[in-house]
Amino acid sequence: MRMRKKKHGAERIEACAHLLITPNEEIKADLQSAFVEKRPIHLEIGCGKGNFAVGMAAQHHDVNFIAMEKIADVACLALEKAERAKDERCDNLRFIIGDAKNLVEYFPEHSIDCIYLNFSDPWPKAGHAKRRLTYHTFLEIYKTLLKEGGLLRLKTDNEGLFDFSLEEFEAFGLKFEFVTRDLHNSEMNEGNVMTEYEKNFSDKGQPIYSAHVRF
Repeated sequence: MRMRKKKHGAERIEACAHLLITPNEEIKADLQSAFVEKRPIHLEIGCGKGNFAVGMAAQHHDVNFIAMEKIADVACLALEKAERAKDERCDNLRFIIGDAKNLVEYFPEHSIDCIYLNFSDPWPKAGHAKRRLTYHTFLEIYKTLLKEGGLLRLKTDNEGLFDFSLEEFEAFGLKFEFVTRDLHNSEMNEGNVMTEYEKNFSDKGQPIYSAHVRF
């Protein structure tokens, strides 16, 4: 379902511009320059309305978080959510409005400690496999961006995408650190911050699949 265009969306985004990263040469040279303090950097690709990013930034003041969303009207809601929650975090959250296919243009090599893929589009048709964010060409990009030993954390409600992802991870030679087909009944559920989709699926009894792999 296409999201209805937000009224005054551009102005609302501009009002939160202090939370936005605009990719440029300075950022490409030093990603930490986007933040007040230097901390490990975690990146969420496809942040939706921002529940996860805002919640994680509030829980983990020792980490700088970047939340990326390609749809500006969705990013608008995430930015406003982050602004409302500014007292719960320590100025450790920034946003990029952009597409995952351009990641290498946005970030320096080996500058990110952890990448989150939360409820990414499963692209269920076989002919669309290359568009899945766990396809091996995307894993190559993540390998370029992550520091040595960096972590990729996946959550999805789609079993087909999960099985596909596990196969891609194994073929790519990644080290599995955690795999479950029922995240909310696993040991990793403590401290788990749910996305909007995750809460909706969980409320309907849908199991959440998750895997953590290290590069």
